[in-house]
Amino acid sequence: MMGHAAISALRHAVPYLRLFRDSTFVVKVGGEALVRPGGADALLEQIGVLHSLGVRIVLVHGGGVQADVLAEKLGVEFEKIEGRRRTSPEMVDAMVLALNGEARAALLSAARKLGIPAVGISGMDAGFIDAHRRGPTPLASGGSVDLGEVGDIDDVDPALLGDLLDWGYLPIVSPLAGDAEGKWLNTNADTVAAEIAVSLGAAKAIFMTGAPGVLADVEDHHSLISELTLDEMDAMITDGAIQGGMLPKASAIARCLRGGVSRVHVVSHSLPDALLTEVFTNEGSGTLIKLEADED
Repeated sequence: MMGHAAISALRHAVPYLRLFRDSTFVVKVGGEALVRPGGADALLEQIGVLHSLGVRIVLVHGGGVQADVLAEKLGVEFEKIEGRRRTSPEMVDAMVLALNGEARAALLSAARKLGIPAVGISGMDAGFIDAHRRGPTPLASGGSVDLGEVGDIDDVDPALLGDLLDWGYLPIVSPLAGDAEGKWLNTNADTVAAEIAVSLGAAKAIFMTGAPGVLADVEDHHSLISELTLDEMDAMITDGAIQGGMLPKASAIARCLRGGVSRVHVVSHSLPDALLTEVFTNEGSGTLIKLEADED
């Protein structure tokens, strides 16, 4: 029997259920969430709730942690320069195996257990992500570096994802893409999620991280900022409050908002039910980023 607390929570969620039914959400999660015991199951349980309520969801996943472990096992040397991975041909082979294999398999397995009709694809499938090999990349310390088999996105064709969503499937997307010659390229998962969200006209893009959201002080998890505008986020970048691994996410967030996605969220992948709390409660659990502040 449903308790009073559950009934109250359901009543509070009703306006959101009406608002979000048939809307499209793009959720991005890093590979580190999948190596935590029960991480894939906990994530798919939340996504399964949204899917069962009629929300059209695309899940984009990373897999850098899995790729690094596999590369070490295979004896493939790799390095990171200013936080960016140099992707040799041998390393991109390891990434194909890790992302299209181990990381995807964990998510598909969790979806199968929960009865969610999920389909695993990459940017190479039907060529729906068109990319090219990046040229020399400027370094903050000066000069530039060739990062190897790293791709920059030229275009995302939403037709394949749109068909899968129309048919009731949950697309689980590996961010690896290919060029016109079919060469695998390592494309940034945050960027892929943003471009997919824009191409589909998504209502929300949700980036799941190890932190509880955007923090005023990266060393203090109690300094969570519950709501930001794009200008305020840009000021945090200028002031150095947003740095390191959060910078690619900030760039992806800006792309979403400027591309027509009205709401972007940053939430934790490790806090229980953080995704559902963010979507279905006024208080939320992470950080909501909007293009501009709401008018009074």
